[in-house]
Amino acid sequence: MTASLLLYFLGASVVLTVTPGPDNIFVITQGITHGRKTAIITALGMCSGLSIHTTAAALGISAIFYSSVIAFNIVKFAGAAYLLYLACKTLKERSSVKLSPADDQPITALFKRGFIMNVLNPKIAMFFLAFLPQFVAANAGSIPLQMLILGFMFMVQGVIIFSLIGYFSGTIGNFLLTRPKISKCFDFVTAGVFASLGIRLAFSAR
Repeated sequence: MTASLLLYFLGASVVLTVTPGPDNIFVITQGITHGRKTAIITALGMCSGLSIHTTAAALGISAIFYSSVIAFNIVKFAGAAYLLYLACKTLKERSSVKLSPADDQPITALFKRGFIMNVLNPKIAMFFLAFLPQFVAANAGSIPLQMLILGFMFMVQGVIIFSLIGYFSGTIGNFLLTRPKISKCFDFVTAGVFASLGIRLAFSAR
């Protein structure tokens, strides 16, 4: 792989990462409602999940989702069910939804939540299988190794960008903490985001 190809890949990755989408919205919501720590740790978990998708793409496992509707739907509905479970859990423990200076959940729990959300999204696996090979040079050595390198680059830039998003959305959350009337509007925001992401995933096509 040439330096110019890697720079082109990095530029395309950054554009895709900053483009508004479910992941961005989720991290922003976590930052506003629970603070910087929650947003950043959850984002780290989400980005770490990309390592699974990268490995699957490099080994060709993700191709199963292209050829098997059943396999795709199993993972898709498992991911949707997990998101809806988080929505119900959040409503049940309403105190965890309201604005607070910091989420009191353990770091491992926050990280695991983001990781599972990412891994159980088959559309990300399909995206990686379609995206990474476009930047692989057939005459530059092992193709799986090149895909692993590209996936690692994508993950690193994702960590940086999502961490920045989490940090600045946490700043907004701290601002809202001083305005109780506004902060009350966010009581059910987190549950709503979980539920909408779950429904969106459940009814999404391949």
